[in-house]
Amino acid sequence: MSDGAAPMSKPAPENNVHRLVAVKLDEGSIGRGGPDIEHERAVAIYDLLEENVFEPLGHPGGPYALHLSVEGSRLVFDIRSPDGDPVIAHLLSLTPLSRIVKDYYMVCDSYYQAIRTATPDRIEALDMGRRGLHDEGSRLLMERLKRKVRVDFDTARRLFTLVCVLHWKG
Repeated sequence: MSDGAAPMSKPAPENNVHRLVAVKLDEGSIGRGGPDIEHERAVAIYDLLEENVFEPLGHPGGPYALHLSVEGSRLVFDIRSPDGDPVIAHLLSLTPLSRIVKDYYMVCDSYYQAIRTATPDRIEALDMGRRGLHDEGSRLLMERLKRKVRVDFDTARRLFTLVCVLHWKG
């Protein structure tokens, strides 16, 4: 994916309607980062489409397409049917996630530098810190979505990565 805004989609399994089959990030919301950030985004979308649990509460059916964007200091979860019909949109404040995202990117920058120059022990320590912040952000995102959308932890982790891509302005 060269521009980051092209939708990625795949057919949904017949037996699992509570899932995402397409994810699109708003081009105007994406912070421009280096190749490491672009790689994180591409992998998160690919992994998210491969396996996820995503069920907007009170809206039976599915599968779903998700368009993520940032408006001001709010994250917009625009949930649609795969053919584009609106299902529901949720606005979440980015304020509770801001500190975690900032810390996550500081550790990620150090981690990517370490991969190129540091000892395996240093790389492992930074990776543990990176994963810890990622898990913390994922749990917070799950909590913020709790009464809106049911997601499992792995789905929340991939969504948190995408939130970071949108939140980070390079």
